[in-house]
Amino acid sequence: MSNIQVNHLTFGYEGSYENVFEDVSFTINTDWKLGLIGRNGKGKTTLLNLLLGKYTYQGTISKNVEVSYFPYEVKDKSQMTIEIVNQMIPMVEDWQIIKELSLLHTQADILYRSFDTLSGGEQVKILLATLFLKENNFLLIDEPTNHLDIETRTNLIEYLKKKKGFILVSHDRKFLDEVVDHIIAINNTNIEIQKGNFSSWKENKDRQDQFEITQNEKLKGEIRKLEKASKQTENWSNQVEKTKIGTTNSGSKPDKGYIGHQAAKMMKRSKVLENRYEKKIEEKAQLLNNIDRNDRLTIKPLFSKKEPMILFHQFQIEYDKKPIFTPISFAVNQGDRIAIIGKNGSGKSSILKCILGQEITHQGEYKKINDLKISYVSQNTDYLKGNLTQIAKQNNIDESIFKAMLAKMGFTKTDFERDVREYSEGQKKKVLLAKSITESAHIYVWDEPLNYIDILTKIQIEEAILKWKPTMIFVEHDEDFVQKVSTQIICIDKEIKEL
Repeated sequence: MSNIQVNHLTFGYEGSYENVFEDVSFTINTDWKLGLIGRNGKGKTTLLNLLLGKYTYQGTISKNVEVSYFPYEVKDKSQMTIEIVNQMIPMVEDWQIIKELSLLHTQADILYRSFDTLSGGEQVKILLATLFLKENNFLLIDEPTNHLDIETRTNLIEYLKKKKGFILVSHDRKFLDEVVDHIIAINNTNIEIQKGNFSSWKENKDRQDQFEITQNEKLKGEIRKLEKASKQTENWSNQVEKTKIGTTNSGSKPDKGYIGHQAAKMMKRSKVLENRYEKKIEEKAQLLNNIDRNDRLTIKPLFSKKEPMILFHQFQIEYDKKPIFTPISFAVNQGDRIAIIGKNGSGKSSILKCILGQEITHQGEYKKINDLKISYVSQNTDYLKGNLTQIAKQNNIDESIFKAMLAKMGFTKTDFERDVREYSEGQKKKVLLAKSITESAHIYVWDEPLNYIDILTKIQIEEAILKWKPTMIFVEHDEDFVQKVSTQIICIDKEIKEL
């Protein structure tokens, strides 16, 4: 057991107007399993890179363990997997890596295949297993679950439960709740560490937020009273000041000493109240700084009189003239929210592409009504470019609503001024989601919309879907999201399961 100690850390990117971290201090135990959480763009990956020593910073970071980063960069993916393992840990024995793979329910034969032939889940497993074999090593695991199917995520959960000593960045609530024993949260103004999992942290955060909101409302009431009292006192002192000339006090001659004394008392009282008022204003400014407001998102779906809008009957996708899953049949009616689940590579995205009108080889029947307006969120964000104003214009959406949705998802004024290509992956995905919910559509077709999206934004999206009840068909591996928002689940290698 050892500690990683961060003292007075300050860091900002060159050319940036604001620092990412300002005078941050914290200590972590290297035996802890920490879940690193925070809004997209708040600096989670930046913090990992600082711990790795990649950037120049102010302050100190002290550690006596080796720090490694996942995902490990494989430069030549055409190599045999065992060769890549030996490059990562030259002294590793075959039996050691085989044992680790068995803990991940993975056969050893993947070691003797070229790395580029492995599935995404297999690549994640081999890299994690190898990195955990390094001695005196503290692992920084950056979003391992993106694009992974539910079965692979479950395997990773069981594996990480048996390990100790890592920081895990994940936006999957179930994953965090099952795996971590501490939370390190990047808030708006600080970094805090709490013992427990995401759910316990969220409960504490909600309680603290509600306390601050209540205190803020109470303080605003006090400030209004203080302002009124301060104004009255100022008026009294001014009135008394005027009586210095031409005013008498219980006699025919003015008692200027008495009047001056009264005026001075009034002015002093006024000044004390004014200072008290300013102090309360300053106190108020310090409240609510770490509150993620989770403002409600708005979706305005179109209503269709024709039903079903989409119909699949004994439908199968074909690759090389062979069906890749058993026949499925389902209809999409007004208000349905249909989740398609299945293993990676099983044809889920191809079903969505068929709905979008792409030529997909298939068997069985597929129909959709004419003039069906579809709003689409793709897995890929690479094609995004330009600024938000240009994106709104290109997609013929209301720019003010589009930006308002992004602001509710945590975008700052600085974010609005940057080119989209400078955004994190999570911020790019938010652009696609904000574009989609700004569009009025009969049906929303989303392909893994939550990859890279922070948990607080996921909650906002869930709440919006449940409130506005858009018709949807989507592919998603986040079990919590699927269970909360879907009205029907289609498993393309099993039977349809009704909720």
